[in-house]
Amino acid sequence: MPNRLAHETSPYLQQHAGNPVDWYAWGEEALQAARAQDKPILLSVGYSACHWCHVMAHESFEDTAVAALMNKHFINIKVDREERPDLDQIYQLAHQMISQRSGGWPLTMFLTPQQKPFFGGTYFPKTPRYGLPGFADLLQRVAQFYHAEREQITRQGEAVVAGFERMQAASPAQHAQFSADPIDLALTNLAASFDARYGGFGAAPKFPHPTDLDLCLRRHVSTSVHRGAVEVEPGAAVQSGDPLNMAIYTLGRMAVGGIYDQLGGGFCRYSVDAHWLIPHFEKMLYDNGPLLARYSDAWALTRDPLFAEIVEETADWTMREMQSPEGGYYSSLDADSEHEEGKFYVWTPQQVRALLSEAEYAVCAPFYGLDREANFEGGQWHLHLARGLDDIAAATGQPMATCSGLLASARVKLLAARERRVRPGRDEKILTSWNALMIEGMARAARALGRPQWLASARAALDFIRSTLWRAKDGRGRAHLLATAKDGRAHLNAYLDDYAFLLSALVELMQAEFYSSDLEFAQDLAEALLEQFYDSGAGGFYFTSHDHEKLIHRPKPGYDGATPSGNGVAALALQRLGHITGESRYLEAAERALQLFYPSLTRHPNGCASLLMALEEAIEPPRVVVLRGPQDQVRQWRRRLDQTYLPTTLILAVAPDATGLPPVLAKPPVPEAVNAWVCQGVTCLPPVETLEALLDILKTAKFG
Repeated sequence: MPNRLAHETSPYLQQHAGNPVDWYAWGEEALQAARAQDKPILLSVGYSACHWCHVMAHESFEDTAVAALMNKHFINIKVDREERPDLDQIYQLAHQMISQRSGGWPLTMFLTPQQKPFFGGTYFPKTPRYGLPGFADLLQRVAQFYHAEREQITRQGEAVVAGFERMQAASPAQHAQFSADPIDLALTNLAASFDARYGGFGAAPKFPHPTDLDLCLRRHVSTSVHRGAVEVEPGAAVQSGDPLNMAIYTLGRMAVGGIYDQLGGGFCRYSVDAHWLIPHFEKMLYDNGPLLARYSDAWALTRDPLFAEIVEETADWTMREMQSPEGGYYSSLDADSEHEEGKFYVWTPQQVRALLSEAEYAVCAPFYGLDREANFEGGQWHLHLARGLDDIAAATGQPMATCSGLLASARVKLLAARERRVRPGRDEKILTSWNALMIEGMARAARALGRPQWLASARAALDFIRSTLWRAKDGRGRAHLLATAKDGRAHLNAYLDDYAFLLSALVELMQAEFYSSDLEFAQDLAEALLEQFYDSGAGGFYFTSHDHEKLIHRPKPGYDGATPSGNGVAALALQRLGHITGESRYLEAAERALQLFYPSLTRHPNGCASLLMALEEAIEPPRVVVLRGPQDQVRQWRRRLDQTYLPTTLILAVAPDATGLPPVLAKPPVPEAVNAWVCQGVTCLPPVETLEALLDILKTAKFG
């Protein structure tokens, strides 16, 4: 018989609905049962695309003997970390404090009925191995410890809660004189951890870090007079700590590696090795949205066709595999198919040879490394760009155009054959925050490469959020977002990330295509953000709203994780909206958030790229460009501007008949020609009447 999880919307929870474990979802029913029965809580946190979550489920949660121990000694709560990032943040941090080790998924924590943690880990095997205790033995030992050592457990729980409070930024730098020193220190630290041979930061496992790459690209522009296209060779190792070179080289190495799906497009979560070859095969929406934006930026800077190709393929993958018929974007693709990680993606040379002509195989095999030793488990090959097409053309004595055509036809055949395999599972819940990241990425890509279909995709997702996940003002005058939707059911109060990421996405969308309705929605979101998340005392934004369920900790996160920091994105988006609308409350809230985090940024800026980008625009406000005039001429101006990398410039093309605009945007339209108004802070230039003059202004390091 299915357990309680059968009634949940989360695909991850539904995956466990057939377990013999007496699972609860997180909620008052489970917490009350723990208090009434005086049982500890076994909290298991994971997500549907997680390989090791599946392993632990098959080994332990589907085993009747292990389930019997769980049911006898614990109240068992299963949590989808994507639906409940608030719980995941709290207990990941608790795990680090208790074990002095980094966490991960599955997260396995043992709590008192009052929700305080006293022991935990990540994956536990059913029987002892990998230096880990067997889960069945561990359950009995933890249960005995809970009943025998209450005083020690109480002290530890109190110490963890006290530790939470000490870690919270609580001492704002009142009236701090902001400087770029934290940004420079962060870039120095990134350069120290940069892998000059393979790209990326740190050692294996290696993650893309799109927010750090964004900071690197932006900093190149803000510290350089030259703002046009540059020459950076993606294939040659970078020795310097130049931020532009680090970003471009990393993006180039990822593009030719196995972390990128060379047939279908889109990026996997991370690489298990240092050279981007073998990924953890899950594909997450929240990685691909920001990476779409970064590759679009890289193309605008370099005009490298490789970057344009990555954008094209990833955007097409997003629309083909990740967009629902209703418009919203799905969350993820599983790492596993048929209970094996990566099985959907890997090949043998024999499989490939059987699908291709002899001429196609002669190009395809060396290009993807099939003529080398197997690089994956079981004597299989995961595709990556092992050899340049120009080398293959020279070796085979064929023209480049011929080799390119053979490779293209081979890819079509391989992708078609792969589509007939058993597909990885798809998590079809639609999360507001992750959709916002993809909306922003698609809108940025549409602007840079001029693809209206990508902009239409982004708008369809925004329309889904507005119609399904946004609640206009109720009887109390309160408007709010919901966090997730699936199967016609939208629920869970939204988190800081939902509001901040969506506000940032709207700022990007308004630059791609300006509508007054988008500006109104952005202002509604900003008002809700201030009303429900802002700390008017100390500054900054809580991760949960003021009326959220009371938990043992209410974080106010400043660090970037798998997704950008909600505080960093909120500060940057509010600043930008403040400059567009002239609303000083948005600017003040952003400044106070930066004041709160500024002391820690001066000491430890690593992992705070989102806040640092907000700091950069607090020091030097973005330029706001308003274009008005005949629409056909405006489109020509926009095309040139959109192909230029101008990360700290907001360009808004306002239609001649637009009404109800704030003073910043309400510039007088000129019927016969395009005029551009350029403002920065409280300073505005006279109207600019030619595109070349405007580009000259925007490419100079100083305003005026």
